[in-house]
Amino acid sequence: MPKLPLEGVRIIDLTLVWAGPYATTLLADLGAEVIRVESTRFFPPLTRGVMARPSEPFIKDFLVWVAGMPGRQVGNRPWNRWPLFNSHARNKLSMTLDLLQPKGMELFQRLVAISDVLVENNPTETMEKLGISYAELQVIKPDIVMVRMPAFGNTGDYKNYRGVAPMNEDVAGHNSLRGYPDMDATGITSVYAADAASGAAAAFAVLTALHYRRRTGKGQLVELAQVENFFPYLGQAFLDYTMNGRVQTTLGNRHPYAVQGCYPCKGDDRWVCISIVDDRDWEAFCNVLGNPQWTQEEQFADLLSRLRHHDELDRHIADWTREQDHYRVMRLLQAAGVAAGPVMDQRDAYNDPHLNQREMFEEAYQEDTGTHRYPGAPFKMSDAPIRIRRGPVRLGEDNEYVYKTLLHISDEEYAALEAEGHIGMDYAEGVP
Repeated sequence: MPKLPLEGVRIIDLTLVWAGPYATTLLADLGAEVIRVESTRFFPPLTRGVMARPSEPFIKDFLVWVAGMPGRQVGNRPWNRWPLFNSHARNKLSMTLDLLQPKGMELFQRLVAISDVLVENNPTETMEKLGISYAELQVIKPDIVMVRMPAFGNTGDYKNYRGVAPMNEDVAGHNSLRGYPDMDATGITSVYAADAASGAAAAFAVLTALHYRRRTGKGQLVELAQVENFFPYLGQAFLDYTMNGRVQTTLGNRHPYAVQGCYPCKGDDRWVCISIVDDRDWEAFCNVLGNPQWTQEEQFADLLSRLRHHDELDRHIADWTREQDHYRVMRLLQAAGVAAGPVMDQRDAYNDPHLNQREMFEEAYQEDTGTHRYPGAPFKMSDAPIRIRRGPVRLGEDNEYVYKTLLHISDEEYAALEAEGHIGMDYAEGVP
């Protein structure tokens, strides 16, 4: 079988929530041995859930949108059933270790000595308090690559501010561009695009640093401030202000220079998005509809007129789409060269023939969740089998391998570490 691109590369994973874990997921997909270093004495927020042992009512009544545990049941080990974590926990290993204890730090340093990369996305002061820095890691492993990805960077006034994607997107200005013109910021929902963007960028940074090391023999410290990483995604708005002094506001489903909207379709909560960019699109759109009388009205004669009368045009388009299936609208308009697509929910995505033909979803097993279909890697390679090789990793699942095989810990030492609370597959009693 062909080798994966990163086979032989060992990565220490000190990440939490989404951005960091997604970065290491992409690297694990490429074949790296990613070892999550976790603790049975500390429950990282929003990583393996919101609490170690949530109640059934909490899962069923409060966290419907993110919990999604199989059967909406907490199970024996809820931390292994959290879907937000499990969606990016494939192809990884997990070992437990208490970094707050001298013995734990000693063992961690031994792991550093046989690793190639360390990835973390904690607040700057968290790593400083632990005594984990690039300079200290270099003493142990001179050519190590370290990627640090706090919300606001490791220097500056905000370096110790906590932030996950919704807050990061507030600072970057994304949330001021979302919503509808008649709605203030209180109605804007949380999105996590910045987390996904940071994860992809950090994985790319690891690859470039490894390439540099292969050429020079030198390691690299990479600092990725998640907010700064997201600014280029909003480049048009920033340049508009820089060049024109104009502060962009929310457009809803509209587009700055095209007729665009989201329109109701036949069925329960079914919608389709349509974009009509120019006169060629407009002519093709009208032909699909059979050129009804309203399409010939002077107020829709050119692009500028259509934009000025967008509200009225939306009403006419919606009258047509309400009688159509959302997929049918897409096929009719796409065949005519007009951009259109259905608004898909999870059910649609899992059943979509195109995504299934491309094997986007793969079955994976994990002891505490069973077998389910998960979104796979976002890329395919002609000469490397990028697949889900292992289901979502459980807390401490690979303790024996890491301790005994990699760190050469004896059975007696292993038992002592278990007794001291370093090694386990369950969070300690009293961990919230």
